[in-house]
Amino acid sequence: MKSSSDFPSLNQKPPEGIKEDGTPYKVLIVDDSIFVKKQLSQILTSEQYDVVDTAGDGEEGIEKYKENYPNVDLVTMDITMPKLDGISALEKIIEFDKNAKVVMVSALGKQELVKKSLLLGAKNYIVKPLDRKKVLERLLLVLKR
Repeated sequence: MKSSSDFPSLNQKPPEGIKEDGTPYKVLIVDDSIFVKKQLSQILTSEQYDVVDTAGDGEEGIEKYKENYPNVDLVTMDITMPKLDGISALEKIIEFDKNAKVVMVSALGKQELVKKSLLLGAKNYIVKPLDRKKVLERLLLVLKR
């Protein structure tokens, strides 16, 4: 019986989280839900993205972005969080780095907030509940721009 090692290239594609130079894309996850942070981390690390840090609210997200700058290729930002919401945090990050790539994470029914964040500089959005394929698709779209 043949094993998968007999067909090394069968169904193998390069991981999406690796840049052309062979280094991983670095992502900061900002979300107040431990579950969503864990879910996003798992989706990203499965494609060899490097989750450089996580934050639980907008204020912490801004701090972590500044601490890790310029080694953050992308930020996933929840819209509704305690202390400082995602839209305000987005504004502060864009103020700090006009080239920041921020993808908003939103619950269904928050279209107005999503629109506002896109006008303020977010590059795309993801809707909860998270769909692995859509998450990877949207992030790659933003990173390849």
